[in-house]
Amino acid sequence: MARAGGITNAVNVGIAVQADWENREFISHISLNVRQLFDFLVQFEATTKSKLASLNEKLDTLERRLEMLEVQVGTATANPNLFKT
Repeated sequence: MARAGGITNAVNVGIAVQADWENREFISHISLNVRQLFDFLVQFEATTKSKLASLNEKLDTLERRLEMLEVQVGTATANPNLFKT
C-alpha cells in the first residue's frame, strides 16, 4: 500500500512542478510585456518632448515676427507720410 501512495505523491508533485513552470512562464511573459511597454513609453516621452521643443522654437520665432510686424504697423499708422511717394 505504501507504494501506491508514493506513486500518487509523485504524480501530485509532477502536477505541481508542471503548474509551477506554467506560472513562471506566464509571469515571464507578463514581465517582458511590461518591460516592452515601459520602453515604448520612455521612447514616446523622449520623442514627444523633442517634437514639443521644436514646435516651441517655431512658435517663439513666429511670436517675434508678429511683434515686429505689430511695431511696423504701429509705426506706419502713426506716420502715414512715410509711405507717400
